[in-house]
Amino acid sequence: MPFPPIHPVLDAALAARGYDEPTAVQSAVLEPEAEGRDLLVSARTGSGKTVAFGLAAAPTLMPGGELPRPGTPIALAIAPTRELALQVQAELAWLYAGARIAACVGGMDIRREARALAAGCHIVVGTPGRLGDHLRRGNLDLSGLKVVVLDEADEMLDLGFQEELEFILSAAPADRRTLLFSATIPHDIAALARRYQRDALRIDTIDRTQQHTDIEYRAISVASHEAGAALINLLRWYDAPRALVFCATREGTKRLHMALVERGFAAVMLSGELSQHDRTAALDSMRAGRARVGVCTDVAARGLDLPELDLVVHADLPTNPETLLHRSGRTGRAGRKGVSALIVPHPKRRRAEQVLNAARLKAAWSGAPSADEIRARDRERLSDDPMFEMPTGTERTEAEALLSSHDAIAVAAALLRLHRARLPPPEEITRELPQAVRAPATYAGHADAAPRGPRPTITPGDFVQFRVAVGRNEKADPKWLIPLICRMGGVTKKEIGAIRVFDTDTRFEITRDASAAFAAATLESTAGEPRITPAGDGPMPVRAPQKPYRGKSNVDTKARPRRHG
Repeated sequence: MPFPPIHPVLDAALAARGYDEPTAVQSAVLEPEAEGRDLLVSARTGSGKTVAFGLAAAPTLMPGGELPRPGTPIALAIAPTRELALQVQAELAWLYAGARIAACVGGMDIRREARALAAGCHIVVGTPGRLGDHLRRGNLDLSGLKVVVLDEADEMLDLGFQEELEFILSAAPADRRTLLFSATIPHDIAALARRYQRDALRIDTIDRTQQHTDIEYRAISVASHEAGAALINLLRWYDAPRALVFCATREGTKRLHMALVERGFAAVMLSGELSQHDRTAALDSMRAGRARVGVCTDVAARGLDLPELDLVVHADLPTNPETLLHRSGRTGRAGRKGVSALIVPHPKRRRAEQVLNAARLKAAWSGAPSADEIRARDRERLSDDPMFEMPTGTERTEAEALLSSHDAIAVAAALLRLHRARLPPPEEITRELPQAVRAPATYAGHADAAPRGPRPTITPGDFVQFRVAVGRNEKADPKWLIPLICRMGGVTKKEIGAIRVFDTDTRFEITRDASAAFAAATLESTAGEPRITPAGDGPMPVRAPQKPYRGKSNVDTKARPRRHG
């Protein structure tokens, strides 16, 4: 369905930008029942919300067909971050051609902003903290406001801006229109709407029974010590024009950024501690293609809108479903496909399944791409590269001269060397993941069982012993120890030998082929899980069998995983 006629200025702007059909949220705000009313809108990130509230505000801002002379602002748009506010300003500038739009955001020269407000404008776009500063200093006059827009309202409350928002909304005229846009409508957003909106029309364009069809979710199960290698191989495998990598802390962001740069990736860091100039420079590098990887924290990435962002990698697992959805929402925007990949160390698999389950997302589970797979993919990309188009003119003459003085194989080999020199080398993943770990899982946390078959014949010398620090005194039982060992070490039941439970610990065997990776994977244990350590290669200690305990264990049962094989 094409856009209906809205206003000649807006119609021309939409056509010039190639907007042929409205998105779901844009169609909803253009319905006759929405005209002139307050709106409470749920819409996904990247669904065209900025254009939507620009269209929704038009009848109120231009009732006579034209904007008034610049003076006190008639519209105010509030966004949670500097980057999003500046993006909103840019979007409204092309939609409202000829309108004077002022931006008021932290990190910029407040005196210059004050001069722009004093000179008169139609629309002000800003962040809550800076807008509150201008109000208190008397630089911002809200008496002429006709429309107030709250964009990404849930993020503003998450960032602690509720008091500033209430201060700004209380200073605006009571008869204004209030348009509230939010990805989710939790209790505090609903309370804000009830207090500051009048008979708001509720618009919900999110189908919560279906996950975002433009985002492919992948869960990459790896040994803990190979998480960094898995990240490098993921970035190399997808070779995305732009990718975001999320870390849990600023310190982790710094370390990972330095590691990627040292490996040859064109990477920038997006951290809340950077100055506005440095943040802007980093984003400009990504938009211009000079940098292809942005390493950031959740706070630093709020409101980011990067074109051609095809890959999001969760180097650290998100702590809750909202964070997972927010991070992933940076890709799969405006009809473009994207991938959201979670790097899941074996001990954290259960936590990853819980977060996916809570977010009602289906993820395809697999291991990280191997170095050989990446090299094969590099060869495919090279053979399909547009640079192999038949040369013409001077270029053809120079190519023929080169072939006349060099063997064709030598020329092709030189091209290969140049091509590989610009690519960071892939990492060697030490061993392929067990089938039980690689099995796909759904958001409900189910996993396909590993194929059953005869257990291979293994001689006693083919095992290495390990020790787990729980025994009979803690009511240890192989029924729950086996799945714990499988999950923490990334092995299957077929790779576990004898298990013997003693008073204070339990000894068990792992096949020698799997023992090195098992030992490395179990170096990192999560809270509530017993510690696993090597116990040598000697014969398994023998103890007279005792009647097994059949009651409950004293060990934290929350640490016990569901069995996969």
